[in-house]
Amino acid sequence: MDNNDQILDEKQDENSVMNLTDIWSSLAPDERREKFKDLPRTDAEELFLSLHTHDQAELIEEAGPLERRSWVRMLAPDDVADLIQEMGPDTKEELLSLLDPQTKREVTALLAYAEDAAGGLMSSRFVRLRPDISVDEAISYIRIQAKTHVETIYYAYVLDSDQKLLGVVSFRELFSAAPNKKIAEIMHTDVLKVPPEMDQEKIGRIFSQQDLMAVPVVDEHGIMKGIVTFDDVATAIQEEATEDIHKFGAVETLDAPYLKISMLEMIRKRAGWLMILFLGEMFTATAMGYFHTEIERAVVLALFIPLIISSGGNSGSQASTLIIRAMALGEVRLRDWWRVLGRELMAGLALGLCLGLVGLLRIIVWPTRESLYGEHYALIGVTVMCSLIGIVLWGTIAGSMLPFILKKIGFDPASSSAPAVATLVDVTGLVIYFSVASLILSGVML
Repeated sequence: MDNNDQILDEKQDENSVMNLTDIWSSLAPDERREKFKDLPRTDAEELFLSLHTHDQAELIEEAGPLERRSWVRMLAPDDVADLIQEMGPDTKEELLSLLDPQTKREVTALLAYAEDAAGGLMSSRFVRLRPDISVDEAISYIRIQAKTHVETIYYAYVLDSDQKLLGVVSFRELFSAAPNKKIAEIMHTDVLKVPPEMDQEKIGRIFSQQDLMAVPVVDEHGIMKGIVTFDDVATAIQEEATEDIHKFGAVETLDAPYLKISMLEMIRKRAGWLMILFLGEMFTATAMGYFHTEIERAVVLALFIPLIISSGGNSGSQASTLIIRAMALGEVRLRDWWRVLGRELMAGLALGLCLGLVGLLRIIVWPTRESLYGEHYALIGVTVMCSLIGIVLWGTIAGSMLPFILKKIGFDPASSSAPAVATLVDVTGLVIYFSVASLILSGVML
């Protein structure tokens, strides 16, 4: 193989669908358009279908009228609905006009539901069977339906003439049954189903707990509207987790991948929370000003302020992280707040005592303790220890209870971000620290 052939093979490998899928988000917009246009049609179709909705929207926005129609018609109805929601309401009528009448009706029905609910995630294309047909007839009918691009063929759903869900049959059971048996004889009637309004987080928990590949969406009248598949939920769960992580880091949720967000938008998403937290931290200065007399009399107390407030913030952040994640996984519910409070009281006391003892030993056994902390270094050590117990206890209580409070009043528990909890505990931690110091050192140093 000569050098030219080797270079050509390397270039083809760089532009392979698998490679482009992996590096797509890191490419500049011009590079993405150029590489997409250079692909053969079959490879371009494979790449287009593998991309996230926001990447598909970017390509469609750049495409001409005929290309746009071609790409939109390749998508399943639920994917077209996602595309319309991504591109905004201004493009709704234009994109719907590119579809055939049947698909247009399906997409319009899907758009009536919330984007993060079962109705917004579901596909209306699934394998349907009648209860009175034989297994042999059902298999022949499924072959016909499979050509109409049904969403999945893991299960067949048995419906009556009013489209009400009667049961479900797995393909394994269907092909292993006797050809002359009726579908009604082999179907399962205890079907796990979800309403169209169910939130995607709850659906995700159902999939993880029940180990399903698809779940039917049924309205209050028992009429089956569609199915939510595992891949749809996996994408939704990833988006939900990303949103929670952003909130927990005190950042507004990014609407696109990090490298695709403009600098102005990035600053806007981050500045709001930073300003709120900064204003909150200003109360720290207010608290220190209130105790300025104590600081002037015992300057040594100021040495431990960073230690004290960081320990409280860290304990609060730990607790809020654990509770928010437990809520997201369904391990903890709103009514469990008192059980969580009891556990965090014990944990806070134990953790505070551990840190307090470490702080006390650090002061007492330090070789230059008298020159650093003065002749009353033992009392300083006891002050630090008692303060740490109180502050760590308060941090764990505040961090664990704040998600419950937010959920009770209708806010997302993830909004109780680690920085927010740390800010709250910083201010109150100073009050606890100087109050303890006033009690222990009164008449000695204060």
